[in-house]
Amino acid sequence: MDQRNRPPRAAAPVKRITLPRARKPAEIYEIFRRFQAANPEPKGELDHTNAFTLLVAVVLSAQATDAGVNKATRPLFAIADTPEKMLALGEETVREYVKTIGLYRTKAKNVIALCERLIAEYGGEVPATREALESLPGVGRKTANVVLNIAFGEITHAVDTHVFRIANRLRIAPGKNVLQVELGLEKAVPPEFGRHAHHWLILHGRYTCKALRPECVRCIQNDLCDSPDKRIT
Repeated sequence: MDQRNRPPRAAAPVKRITLPRARKPAEIYEIFRRFQAANPEPKGELDHTNAFTLLVAVVLSAQATDAGVNKATRPLFAIADTPEKMLALGEETVREYVKTIGLYRTKAKNVIALCERLIAEYGGEVPATREALESLPGVGRKTANVVLNIAFGEITHAVDTHVFRIANRLRIAPGKNVLQVELGLEKAVPPEFGRHAHHWLILHGRYTCKALRPECVRCIQNDLCDSPDKRIT
C-alpha cells in the first residue's frame, strides 16, 4: 500500500494516574502524633552554622546526598561562612571544594553568583521571604522552603522525593507532582505539627519507608498504612 494512503495510526490511550483517597483529619493527626512522640525535635541532616551556610548547603544538595554535601562543606564552611568570605575565595576555589558533588561546576557558579546578589541587594544577609530567596541563583521553591523553615521558623513543606513518597503512601496529601503534595500538606498537616512535619517525613522516607524495600515491620505507622507497597514478611 502507498504510504501516503495508509490510514493514520490510532493514538495510544492516555494512562491515567489514580490518586489514593486522602485520609481523614483524625487519622493524619494520629500519624503526626506518633512522629512527634518518637522524635520530638527532628533536625535536618545538612551541616550548617548560620542562615548563609544553610542556604549554600541546600543549593549544593540538589541531586546529591546530605552526607556527600557535608563532607564537602565541612572544610569549606570552616573558612567561608559569610557571603563576603565565600566571594573572596572565587569560583575556581569553591569548585575545588565541592568537586565531589554532582553538577559541581554549575553549583559553584551559582554559589558565587548568589553571594554577589546577597551582598549587593541584601547587605550580605539571607532574605527571609520566599520571593527574595527564589530570586537568587540556584534557589528554587524547595530550597526556599527549607531555608524559611529551618533558618526563620516558618511552617513550610519542602517536598523532596522522600516527602513525595510518604505523603502518597500514607495518604496524607496525595498528589501527582511536588506542588500538589506541598499544597496538600499545607492543608492537611495540623498546625501544631507544621514546624517539624517535613523533617519527620524526610527521615521516615530515608530510613524506614524506603522506595524499594520499605522496612514495614519496624514502622511506627504500620497499622495505619494501607499502601500497596507495604511489605510484611
